[in-house]
Amino acid sequence: MNEENLKLIRQVAKETVAETLDIEVWDAIFELVNAVEAGIASFKHRLGVQKEVAPKASWDPDKIKWEQAEGRNGPYERSGDVSNPEFKALLRDLARHGGRLTRNGWLYWTFKNGSTVGRKKRG
Repeated sequence: MNEENLKLIRQVAKETVAETLDIEVWDAIFELVNAVEAGIASFKHRLGVQKEVAPKASWDPDKIKWEQAEGRNGPYERSGDVSNPEFKALLRDLARHGGRLTRNGWLYWTFKNGSTVGRKKRG
């Protein structure tokens, strides 16, 4: 075997190894990307499941003293029963929900004074 043939064999071997490594590396990268995407999808699914399983509110509206009131949008009920633990729990729940929430067909909201709650039947 002469020097020229040896150079040719080395070149072909280098190209073959480089091509093989290139294909194998890209296959590994694609496998990694697919695994990461599957992990992200699973994580998003778990987050969605956790969001839907919200803890039940710890307050009972039937144990809160409500009085009838009339507003610009019609009749509603209001309470300022600040010494009642159920009312305090309602205020905390409203604070966690930005001052408004709907529960069992009722819309609850906090007035600007922060210690009065209104509610109105929805639908």
